[in-house]
Amino acid sequence: MEYTLAVTDVANEDIRKSILVPLVAYNDSQAGPSQGRPLVIQVNDGAGAVIGGLWGYTAYGWLFTQLLVVPEPLRGQGLGSRLLQMAEEESLARGCHGAWLDTFEFQARAFYERLGYVCFGELPDFPTGFSRFFMKKTLV
Repeated sequence: MEYTLAVTDVANEDIRKSILVPLVAYNDSQAGPSQGRPLVIQVNDGAGAVIGGLWGYTAYGWLFTQLLVVPEPLRGQGLGSRLLQMAEEESLARGCHGAWLDTFEFQARAFYERLGYVCFGELPDFPTGFSRFFMKKTLV
C-alpha cells in the first residue's frame, strides 16, 4: 500500500471523520458499542440566550464533562454544583457508574474535590507553569 503524510493546522471535519470512523469501528469490535450520547445542560439568561452550562457526553458507562462554565455574576451561588448534580443524575439514569473531567490548576480542582472527585492524573506544565488535572468520581 502506498501512502503519503501531510501536516496541516486546518481542522477539516471530513478529515476528522476519515480518522474517526475506522477507530470507532475497531473500538466497537473490541469493547462493544460505546452507546455514546451527548449531555448538555444550558444556563440561559432572561432573553433565552445561552450564557453558560455543561457540555459532555456519556459512553462506556461514564459521564465525561468536557466543558463547564458558570457566568461570573452567578458564581458562588451553587449553580456549578447544580449543573454537575443534574449531569450525574442523568448519567445514572443512562446506566453510568462513573464521571470524569479535567481541569487546569488555575481553574476549579478544589471545587470538584468538594463534590467528591479525586485526581487520578496530572499533566505538568500544561500550560507552562501550571498543571492539568484529570479527575473522576464513582456515581451511586
